Amino acid sequence: MEDNGIPEFAIALDYDGDSAPRLTAKGRGEVARQIIELAEESGVPLHQDPELSALLSQIPLGDEIPETLYRAIAEVIAFAYLLTGKFPSGYDESSDEPDDVGADEPI
Repeated sequence: MEDNGIPEFAIALDYDGDSAPRLTAKGRGEVARQIIELAEESGVPLHQDPELSALLSQIPLGDEIPETLYRAIAEVIAFAYLLTGKFPSGYDESSDEPDDVGADEPI
């Protein structure tokens, strides 16, 4: 965050589980503060990573994230799942391993 308490960047992503996450909102300064405020009011998990936010801010609004950022975004999505108690499709909550859905697909 900047010294005045307003974040430099805020990014919002939408992930439906079927395609790559998509950039749905981005902003700096006051717009960033409004994005964060709306997310908090809506119960959307927040994750602070200024470097990742700076990279994502360069992506055009509405675009899917580039493949080069998949791993970083996967970690953020996993973090959000943990915070909300949600599990991805095909995940067996009784074990630490996902079931065989998509097992033949490369990671």
